[in-house]
Amino acid sequence: MSLVGRDVEQARVQRLLKDARDERSGALGLRGAPGIGKSVLLDHAVSIAEAEGMRVVRGAGIESGSELAYGGLHQLLFPHLDRLAALPTPQATALRCAFGLAEGDEANRFLISAGTLSLLADLAEDSPLLCVVDDLQWLDPGSVEALLFAVRRFVADPIAVLFAVRETTAPVAFAGVEVVDLPSLAAPDAARLLDDHAPELAERMRTRVLAESGGNPLAIIEFGLSRLAARDVDESDPAEQVGPLPVTRRVQEAFRHQIVELPDPAQRALLVAAADTAAPLATILHVIESLGGAAGDLAPAERDRLVRIDSRITFRHPLVRAAAYQDAPLHRRIEVHRAYAEALRADADADRRAWHLAAATTKPDEAVAAELEGVAERAWHRGGAMAVCAAHERAGRLSADRELKARRIVRASQAAFDAGKADRAARLAAEALALTTDTGVRADAIYTRGAVEYERTSPRADAELTLEAAALVRDTDPERAALTLYEAVHAARHGAAHDLLQRAAELMRGFTPPEHWAPVVAALLGWAELFAGRPELAVGPMRDLRTATRSGGNDLMHRITAGFGGLMIADDDGVIAGTEDMLAEVRATGALGWVPYTLNVLAVARLLRGEFADARACVAEGAAVSAELGNTTERLAHRSVEVWLHAVSGDEARCRALAEEVLPRARTRHRVNAEIADWGLGMLDLSARRFGQAADRLEHVSRGPASRDLLVRAVPDLVEAAVRGGMPDRTHGPLAAFRHWAEHVDRPVATGLALRCRALLADDGDADALYAEALRLHERHGGPYERARTQLVYGEWLRRQRRRTEARAHLAAAVSAFERLGAQLWAERARGELAAFGERSDEPRRSGPLTLLTPQELQVVRLAATGHTNKEIAAQLFLSPRTVGHHLYKAYPKLGVTARAELADLV
Repeated sequence: MSLVGRDVEQARVQRLLKDARDERSGALGLRGAPGIGKSVLLDHAVSIAEAEGMRVVRGAGIESGSELAYGGLHQLLFPHLDRLAALPTPQATALRCAFGLAEGDEANRFLISAGTLSLLADLAEDSPLLCVVDDLQWLDPGSVEALLFAVRRFVADPIAVLFAVRETTAPVAFAGVEVVDLPSLAAPDAARLLDDHAPELAERMRTRVLAESGGNPLAIIEFGLSRLAARDVDESDPAEQVGPLPVTRRVQEAFRHQIVELPDPAQRALLVAAADTAAPLATILHVIESLGGAAGDLAPAERDRLVRIDSRITFRHPLVRAAAYQDAPLHRRIEVHRAYAEALRADADADRRAWHLAAATTKPDEAVAAELEGVAERAWHRGGAMAVCAAHERAGRLSADRELKARRIVRASQAAFDAGKADRAARLAAEALALTTDTGVRADAIYTRGAVEYERTSPRADAELTLEAAALVRDTDPERAALTLYEAVHAARHGAAHDLLQRAAELMRGFTPPEHWAPVVAALLGWAELFAGRPELAVGPMRDLRTATRSGGNDLMHRITAGFGGLMIADDDGVIAGTEDMLAEVRATGALGWVPYTLNVLAVARLLRGEFADARACVAEGAAVSAELGNTTERLAHRSVEVWLHAVSGDEARCRALAEEVLPRARTRHRVNAEIADWGLGMLDLSARRFGQAADRLEHVSRGPASRDLLVRAVPDLVEAAVRGGMPDRTHGPLAAFRHWAEHVDRPVATGLALRCRALLADDGDADALYAEALRLHERHGGPYERARTQLVYGEWLRRQRRRTEARAHLAAAVSAFERLGAQLWAERARGELAAFGERSDEPRRSGPLTLLTPQELQVVRLAATGHTNKEIAAQLFLSPRTVGHHLYKAYPKLGVTARAELADLV
């Protein structure tokens, strides 16, 4: 097809290629109706790239292969698998398993995505790379996920990626990729294209072709050529009137007319080719011959340019294949699929054979269903969640036994959820529930429905359903019951649904878990006690779990429970150390689904420690990965923490704008983190000396549904706001609960905060010793932020006592600390206290150097400072080595360093 009327699109493609040659990565999606010219633009890009010396890797989605796990990725990368040895070992192993080249446990889809990124980056080391994928809508979901994962992480690599995708009722999500919608050709361009291909067409027919083609280039060419060939057509015949069909249907109808004019053996041969476009030529010819045909039967279709035959059979356009297959009678399609199943070997082609058997089966057949279960098992090992779902669901449809059908359908539901298809997961789970009385299958279906509701409605809805599932299996299946109770308690805690948490506790108290679950169940019971106001019964089992998981190697669910629990009992340092180890492990193993949860724990711990730059880095990555995974609830959790971080930095406009965006949704989805955002708004007012407003918001937080969770840490801020605003009576209830908590968690930072509260409320005769002891504890244990906060209030008190020298020392130290942390409003408040002495500083206000870095730069710098190479950093952060180098290059001037060796001392 000629490139007519696509000047704007050609220029955009050329700019993409030039950027790649200049080591600026980019991606572009071309979207439009069939025949609109997407493939022609891809061909144009390939010709330019090859002329410029770029390497080209090319693939295309095939409709018949859309259910084969990683089939599209295998087609794209197969010629370059000799380079797998250059990849990090876990990534290379994951790709080998995904492509069926090695045996292993369940393939990790995120390691497959990371391996795709690394392999494409490695290919671009030799020369700039163009990666082209046509018909993305027919690529299997795992391959699409892997490619988009890679594309979004390229920054400074000489890589250009071009996708072409058809407009469909279920469009491919292109988050993070620019998409160009190809319009119909303008009238002058449409006329020029028709004249180029059918110059002898009569004017009346020419006018009609242009009108009916709607500016679709393929329709223009096909209608023009077909009308030119049919010179004896009677245009007045109503049968020749095309009618008001969409252009795509009209084009397919034009192809159908060409196909029905072929001899019957040619039509059957074309159907064989259309039934499995990924099959090798030899297999297609074998099937044709098994049906009584011969290789020569394809000659008429080749002559009419419907197919091209070389080492494989390529249809001129996907609509040709659609017409050849969809318009064939059902009995012929079944005959062809059965012939394929007989031709394919059960060992080497088991998956393809099973799908052909399924396509040839119109009634329940346990033998075929069992083969599809084998397909699902193999897809599970390759990490293709949607392929698992499709195989289990089809197996369920072919099951004669009702309970077997339910078991297969519920497995399909679980796989659909794993693949991010919540609607499909919910529909299948509901179907399984309607089919079965088996408590285990029912529990699995309800559990999946709960997981869907966590995202769709709220954590509370999830907790209600998972408690129902737990009750079904508590006495018959301890392992499944422990997992379900774990989910119920975490969901109830996220939603601050403490009534549901107490219901979970009732189930756990009469439950004997498997041995490896026992510390977790005990800790979760501790959560229930803590939220019921009994920290004296909670701290022991929660601390025991922290100890049990400290050495690593435990189940990730156990360790995340220990992390959240550690935050609730003020074990900030221990949480940071343990969670950093967990984060390194989930990165190394590619457990990307755990990254947002791990980073959420780490972000809150670093926030509480006053390590705000690092907390921002955690939040930025956590929100980005959550968005990529479609985990909207966890993304809201991270954005809520971001509100607090904007508050402490003094960026009032961004803080309030973000709060308005996230709080309405966060309050229904992730109540604990919504309260953190509200706490942040209170801190904004407190740092700006708006004490009445601060007290109002902080009292709401300190008496709210999460006030016995980690939000108990907001009480000292309420005390400061209330005292400074002349309203100390507002602190009584929350402060009593805080002091009870601090006494039993018995951590220096908590004790120091309790002493600071007592000092703020104390008579002058008692305050000095209380402030001094709080400061002593915070200097050793509290982190730079709490130390500066204590220095500030102590310095304010000393100034009022006219102890000027001591006051100046503490206030100056607070100013310096706040500036290093980037807490500008707090620094202004401390500077205002110094100004009361008549002192004003003309020195420029300097934030700490780490606060100048972007979150990604900070992550890279920290890893580089510990001696990791660019390649090792890239593997941990799922980036390319060049992108890591780019971030270091940008960070060095901000930090005032010129070499990697200088980073260790600075960080």
